[in-house]
Amino acid sequence: MSHEVIVYRDLLAEIKVRVRKAQHRAIQSANAEMIWMYWDIGRMIAFRKDKAGWGAGVIRKLSIELKNELPEEKGFSETNLKRMVQFHEEYSALFPIGAQPVPQFNIEDSIGKNAFSQLSWGHHILLIQKVKDLPTRMWYARQTTEQGWSRDVLTAQIKSQAHQRQGAAITNFGDKLPAMHAQLATGMLKDPFIFDFLTLEEPFHERELETGLLHHIEKFLLELGRGFAFVGRQYRLDVSDRDYYLDLLFYHLQLRCFVVVDLKKGEFKPEYAGKMNFYC
Repeated sequence: MSHEVIVYRDLLAEIKVRVRKAQHRAIQSANAEMIWMYWDIGRMIAFRKDKAGWGAGVIRKLSIELKNELPEEKGFSETNLKRMVQFHEEYSALFPIGAQPVPQFNIEDSIGKNAFSQLSWGHHILLIQKVKDLPTRMWYARQTTEQGWSRDVLTAQIKSQAHQRQGAAITNFGDKLPAMHAQLATGMLKDPFIFDFLTLEEPFHERELETGLLHHIEKFLLELGRGFAFVGRQYRLDVSDRDYYLDLLFYHLQLRCFVVVDLKKGEFKPEYAGKMNFYC
């Protein structure tokens, strides 16, 4: 292959990456504008209702008029207008009165800069409906943004109470790792992990559990959390001319380290920790 062809292909690849980045930013920008528009519409309706004492019928009338006046625009059903009002009411305390609706410190501290506007409208409605405690809701919002959860995955995480399990496992990371690494490592572990996507029936063996997890590797990785990359099953280690096999081996992209999973059924035994120390 000639040098000119290689240079051309490299240029083509770079341009494609640049276009996709721009498209992604355009989509994010459009979504952010829509989110704040919905918040502001909810504010305007709530303000008029409170000031004029209008009843619920005004929203129905607004929906009909907006559909007639703006037939090309979607999202102005009576149900969605009510959701906009609820959206405003849920977060009205987070914005100064009369200020442009942009993320203030309350949201940024809880979710991360700009993450609030990056969530889709469907994600926002789901969080409002399913998670009533505001700090807990913000935790799920941040995780959704960071890990790219779909609405189905978010629903499953809420159902399994992921916020209570995250970082709850007992570890010695604080004693063995630098502070920054210890925080990351602690945050990636849950107690317990929930694998309800498996259909194993008692009695079953550890190898059956291993096979079941790999048959559902996508759901398994979602439960583990962001950053895990699967390396191998029954991964061989050669130590002093003897073979040892790790049940499951992962690499964590943020911690930049391998994560060994040794599957055991039943109560914990001290020798399990010794075996894990040997593997590491």
